[in-house]
Amino acid sequence: MATGFFKFASRPLLWAVILTFPFLLWNSSRLKSNNETETWLPRGTPVRLEYERFKRDFGADEVIVVAVRPDAVQPQLIEAVAARLEQLEGIATCWTPDRMVKRMTDLGVDPGEARDRLKGLVIGKKEELLGILASMSAHGLKNRKETVVEVRKVLDYCQLASPEICLTGGPVVVSELDRLGSPEASRGFFAAMLVICWALLQYSLKDFRMSLSVLGVTLWSIYLTHFAIVALGGQMNFIMGSLSVMVMVFTLGIAVHVLDYYTAARDAKHADPLGHALKESVWPCLLSTLTTLLGLISLNVSSIKPVGDFGYAAALGAVIASFVGLVFVPALISIWPDYSPKQAAHRSLINFAKWGGFIGRYRFAAIGFGAILMIVSGFGIAKLAPRLDPVDFLPRENLVRRDLRRIEQELTGANSIEAIVDFGVSDTPFVKRLETVRDTQRLISSHAAVRHTLSIASFFPEQLPENPLALSALFSKAQSGDSSSGLLAQEQRLWRISVRLTDAMSSALVCDDLARLTANSPVPIRFTGIAPMLGNAQAEIFSGFWQSFSQAVLTIWLVMVIALRSPLIGIIAMIPNIMPIVIVFGAVGHAGLPVDIGMMMTGSIALGISVDCTFHFLVFFQNAVKKGKTAIEACQAALEHSGRPLVESTVISTIGMLALCLSSFTPTSRFGFLMASQMVTSLLGEMVFLPALLCILGTRIKRSREKVVGTSQFAAKTAASAPLPERAAG
Repeated sequence: MATGFFKFASRPLLWAVILTFPFLLWNSSRLKSNNETETWLPRGTPVRLEYERFKRDFGADEVIVVAVRPDAVQPQLIEAVAARLEQLEGIATCWTPDRMVKRMTDLGVDPGEARDRLKGLVIGKKEELLGILASMSAHGLKNRKETVVEVRKVLDYCQLASPEICLTGGPVVVSELDRLGSPEASRGFFAAMLVICWALLQYSLKDFRMSLSVLGVTLWSIYLTHFAIVALGGQMNFIMGSLSVMVMVFTLGIAVHVLDYYTAARDAKHADPLGHALKESVWPCLLSTLTTLLGLISLNVSSIKPVGDFGYAAALGAVIASFVGLVFVPALISIWPDYSPKQAAHRSLINFAKWGGFIGRYRFAAIGFGAILMIVSGFGIAKLAPRLDPVDFLPRENLVRRDLRRIEQELTGANSIEAIVDFGVSDTPFVKRLETVRDTQRLISSHAAVRHTLSIASFFPEQLPENPLALSALFSKAQSGDSSSGLLAQEQRLWRISVRLTDAMSSALVCDDLARLTANSPVPIRFTGIAPMLGNAQAEIFSGFWQSFSQAVLTIWLVMVIALRSPLIGIIAMIPNIMPIVIVFGAVGHAGLPVDIGMMMTGSIALGISVDCTFHFLVFFQNAVKKGKTAIEACQAALEHSGRPLVESTVISTIGMLALCLSSFTPTSRFGFLMASQMVTSLLGEMVFLPALLCILGTRIKRSREKVVGTSQFAAKTAASAPLPERAAG
């Protein structure tokens, strides 16, 4: 029936692919990038809610920092640059050292003391750099990338370039992340990946038409996934950069199994090789797609929105890949049923039946080896530590990263903690509030991790005028200027102290320390900002990793139990799929590598993908047991049947993942390397641990509800030749 359908529908189906390809390709280019720092921070947590409250009161307060070497330019040029920047629609105001010093001296601060107060903010401690702080306007916040481009044009117009200047700030980092993570930046390694995968397909299939056509429908599935994301209003980000490779892996994995089963049936002179191949591949492919979906959807437990978005997008890609692999690949076979077969030498590279016998004989040694690996890996997993720093996503030699590190070392910290002093609705005099904020500021500055603090009190002299009229005039002058902008809110009820840190990644601990330091304050003090949220996100990464992985393990095990109708076989099947992931993450822990967002996702994804080959193996294993084979014989038959497509699909998928390492974008490169490592290690589970476990536990597999048809002589034989299965499960 299936063969008849494809004889009739193959050409219309493939013409539909050809005709819609340009439209899908054009639509995939419409995907917009969004790598804003806030989108990567946890949703719905108290820390996030406090930050949203801060933004409503004081504004987002995003700043672009331009640092200039004072020995390379004249002071007048710094002021000229600031004036030109203020003319940009995306910039609200600019602060330079001279402007801030003048504001302080106008309020009675000594010029020398004013410069000392600004060291660590807009003046380097050794005055090696001078900074311009350009605050973003509402237009700039909506158009960060365009504003950064305009700022660079102003600097080019003023003939300022590295190393005379450094440019950094949240908008600059986000703009660079968008550039590095954009589809345009990934075209090079994506093209390399396609060439490599085509070469592997050609080596496997030995037919130019078929290998190129399979690659073509794989590309179509990728662009169809992109089109669906655009239609659903989705956006690209640095994690989404690996989506194309994921869809390619899903599609090629199914295609290789279908093609291999067809070739084997055709070479065996089967009456209906295509129908036979579909019969053998549809059920395990659908089950593996389901487990892949469960692994991907489990990512939604994370409170970090792009992680959940990637899970849903990749799940959509997995469904499309399954459809393409089970519909369009058979259509290609129907058109070219006699495509060149594999060469005999290629078929005998690995004797899977002999390998199964070898594992059967040394099954206890194999499991012992696996147990040792698990114990060693367990110690490594205990060393895993999360880290979330957007700067780590930039290549080491990236100019934006170098500028940021230089500014952090010589001028000011890139991230800050915001302390909010809340005076409530009391009628406390302005002077009293100023003194309270100044005392709090001194207390905060005493912490070793604090580099600089700034508040409205920073603009006033230490000794205020005693004359009430002079004091009143001073306060009026202060409130009429821009110095209070962004530092006071709700008619002087809320006073802000901006705290620059020496190390942003210790912000969570610093927040706790500062809360203890200010616990005895006469008024409530709250702490918020991007830096504390990064610290909170680190904890969310780790908890989200274990939650999603645990959920994926449980749900995939339940699917296996239902599909294979045996809880014990479900456990046996999960062990060799979990072991490779534990081994790889154990190695990560031993190597001292931190776990970032992209790495966090690989465990659940790799588990869902690796189970694919397990289903193919176990379905044939159960069929072999039903025919009266021993556990070792059934493993040999299952390996001989599914070993070759298992190895080929894993090799192709692994090399496709390794192509991501060619990306200059660090998260994409890390994701690809870790996924490739887990897929290679999964071969150890499928080719060693799974057969060994089945050979050892064969006699303990419980009877299923459907009894296996067999003779009493077969029952006696199985009872006398342990370790043989008494009955097959399922």
